[in-house]
Amino acid sequence: MSDIKGYVSFILHAHLPFIHHPESEDYLEEQWLYEAISETYLPLLTNFKKLEEEKVDFRITMSMTPPLLNMLDNKLLQERYIQYLEKHIELAQKEIERTKQNPQENSLAHYYFDRYRHD
Repeated sequence: MSDIKGYVSFILHAHLPFIHHPESEDYLEEQWLYEAISETYLPLLTNFKKLEEEKVDFRITMSMTPPLLNMLDNKLLQERYIQYLEKHIELAQKEIERTKQNPQENSLAHYYFDRYRHD
């Protein structure tokens, strides 16, 4: 049997349709961007940083489409993302209080509070 190592390639492709409505702060479609930032892009960056700190030899290929890059660079959407985070932190704080009698739910509320507060 050969001792040849195999390789695994992860190629990530990030795309969201271009959505931007400066006339209103309450468009559901903009939530997709904020969710993607919080639940995908920031966790990826956090894990890449951890791999670097642990001196893991890794490589990643990730493509990001122009519409997504445009939205990430948009100052208004950046400000709205901060508001999104603030609302989720506030909600998590309320859930911590509401679920204090239920350890499992309370643990989950703390998880999201810590996650949004640090992201």
